[in-house]
Amino acid sequence: MGAMDTTQSRVAVAGASGLIGTALTRSLAADGHEVVRLVRRAPREKDEVRWDPKEGYVDTAGLAGCTAVVNLAGAGIGDHRWTDAYKRELRDSRVLGTKALAAAVASLDEPPEVFVNSSAIGYYGDTGPRAVDESAPAGHGFLPELCVEWEDSVAAARDAGIRTVLARNGLVIGREGGAWGRMFPLFKAGLGGPLGNGRQYWSYIALHDEVAALRHLIDTETLSGPFNLTAPDPRTNREITAAMGRVLRRPALLPAPAPALRLVLGEMAGDVLGSQRVLPTRLLDSGFSFTYPGIDEAIRAALR
Repeated sequence: MGAMDTTQSRVAVAGASGLIGTALTRSLAADGHEVVRLVRRAPREKDEVRWDPKEGYVDTAGLAGCTAVVNLAGAGIGDHRWTDAYKRELRDSRVLGTKALAAAVASLDEPPEVFVNSSAIGYYGDTGPRAVDESAPAGHGFLPELCVEWEDSVAAARDAGIRTVLARNGLVIGREGGAWGRMFPLFKAGLGGPLGNGRQYWSYIALHDEVAALRHLIDTETLSGPFNLTAPDPRTNREITAAMGRVLRRPALLPAPAPALRLVLGEMAGDVLGSQRVLPTRLLDSGFSFTYPGIDEAIRAALR
C-alpha cells in the first residue's frame, strides 16, 4: 500500500467541532500536522476558514496547500424529531455542504491529494440479521436515499481526479456525543435497557478506531470509494445493552417498548429499531487493524 507523504501535512476539516471531528483534529495536531478548521461564522483564529454550506460558499484561499480535506459536517440525525423541516435540514447540511466542498477542492490550482467525505451505514437501510459489506446495494427509505444523494455530491472532486473516499460511519462509541453520549448517563443511572425486542443489530466502532481508520484512509494512497467504518463483529442491541450493564456494573433490564419509542422518536424510531449488520470488509482488506474490536473493550475505551 502506498502511503501519502504525511510529514507536517496541512489538513482541512469541516465538522471539526463534532464528536469525530474533535477527536480527529486532536489526533492530527498531536502528530504535528497543521489543521485548518472550516467554520460557519467569521473566523476568530488563524487556523479557521469560513464556509457556508447552504449558500455553497467556501473561502478557497484557506484551503491552499492542503494535502487532505475531510468533510464530517452534517446536522445531527438524532438531535430532533424528523419533521419535514428537520429532514430538509439533515439533507441540506450534508448534500449542499458536500457539493460546496467538492467544487471548492476541484477549483484549486493545486488540489489536495485526497478528499474524505463522511457518509453513514444508513446507506444500507434495515438489513435484518443479514450481514452486508460495501458490495451491498443501497436500501430503501429516507436515510438510504439521503446517503446516496450525499455520496453522489462528491462528484466534482472525483471528476477532477482527486482521490475520493466515502467513510460510511457506524455508531461511534464516545462519551462526548452521538448516540452513545446519550446512552452513558442513562445506563450509569441504571435506566438503560434493550430497545424494542433488542434483536436488531448495531454496527458500532470505538472512537479511537474511527479516528485511526480515517487517518488510514487519508494516508493510504491506493484507497478510494466507500469504506464501512464499523467494528468487525456487530452485536445485537440486547447484547450491547448487556455489555453496557457489565462494564458500568449497573442493571440494564428496563426495555424501551417499540410503541413508546415510536411515540417519542417519530419516524426516527425506524432507524433505532432497525437492524444493520454491517462488516468493514474493504477496511480489513486494506490492512487496517482494530485496537478495540469487541464491544466490552470499545465501551471501556470510551470511559478512559
